Amino acid sequence: MTPTILFVDDEPDLEALILQKFRRKIRDGLVAIIFARDGLEALESLEQNPQVDMVVSDINMPRMDGLSLLQKLQEAEEKKSTIIVSAYGDMSNIRTAMNRGAFDFLTKPIDFADLETTIDKTLRHIEMLREVRRRQAEAERAHAALSRHFSPELAKRLAAGAEGQGIEVQWRDVATIFTDITGFTSLVETAPPETLGALLNEYVGGMTEVVFAHDGTVAKIIGDAIQVLFNAPGDQPDYATRAVACAHDLDAWAQDFCARQDTKGVRFGTTRIGIHAGSALVGNFGGNRFFDYTAYGDTINIAARLEAANKQLGTRICVSSSVAEAADNFQGRPVGDLMLRGRSEPLRAFEPLPRERFEAPEAARYSAAFAKMEAGDAAAMPAFAALVGAHADDPLAGFHLRRLLNGAKGIRIQLD
Repeated sequence: MTPTILFVDDEPDLEALILQKFRRKIRDGLVAIIFARDGLEALESLEQNPQVDMVVSDINMPRMDGLSLLQKLQEAEEKKSTIIVSAYGDMSNIRTAMNRGAFDFLTKPIDFADLETTIDKTLRHIEMLREVRRRQAEAERAHAALSRHFSPELAKRLAAGAEGQGIEVQWRDVATIFTDITGFTSLVETAPPETLGALLNEYVGGMTEVVFAHDGTVAKIIGDAIQVLFNAPGDQPDYATRAVACAHDLDAWAQDFCARQDTKGVRFGTTRIGIHAGSALVGNFGGNRFFDYTAYGDTINIAARLEAANKQLGTRICVSSSVAEAADNFQGRPVGDLMLRGRSEPLRAFEPLPRERFEAPEAARYSAAFAKMEAGDAAAMPAFAALVGAHADDPLAGFHLRRLLNGAKGIRIQLD
């Protein structure tokens, strides 16, 4: 783009002289020049010509002098780089001009070689500032896009390019969390749009904050469903442990959210959570125009299947053995060997428990009943029956009791 310079001076001969000295650059499209007779006319010209890059202004002019114009230019939202022209030896005005933000100054009579050099220097400075602003705008856009997926600190590092290679598509070992809400479709069909919008925004916002608190990555948000990754894009050796801890906090937050909505007369469904760990294809799949950091592969599909399995099992969190074995000091109870849709081999699954439930006596009684069922011991049925009788609010124990009553053998569970 051709740089545009505004000359502000009330001397009648200056315009012809400037046009003569810069005729070749004007002819070759290297510079465009416009003129104003005083500060007021200059301000009007800037309104009509916002593309002006820099101002060269005399000090002594009628109506509005150069120092007053300089003050106005510095108060504007888009400040113009300004060169002040003053009589030789007028140091007082020169210092005032520099203190008010003038980029440089020249003395009269004007040395046109010096003027051209000063203009070139000023234009290089303007271009440098534009490049800085452009990069800052790009960084802000990148940060805005990254903030949808990553915790604030990680988003800053990625936007700055510190870990940019981690966004490239690659195979990584990850832990994946899938969450979904029971009965959300019915809520969509019955709730007013403004109510549903506020509910979903609060829910997704709260769940995302929980994920970011554990330095997780939000790979996808589709309606009420959220997909979370750990160990991507950055390395997290304890990713399985983080995933389990995050799932507990997500569950607690979602339960509290449901309780708060219930007091308002809104029936918000239970959040189901599935977790699996393994290798996945992870990276930005958005191409050049979009940013879509996500993951694909069997690992992701299994996590989604485990989330759905909660509906039949009566649990809220279901994790695979790969997570339970990799997590530090995993506390939970076995669910069984699940036959997930699309898989030929069973997958051992567990229900992670918060410490108070894991250390409670009924957890040990459940494990004993499960061991009997796994061994084919007929005593498993009364063991589960006793557990359900004492703790009717244990849906997983009730699920196994119903299976046994219906003639099921062992711990292999065929899911719908």
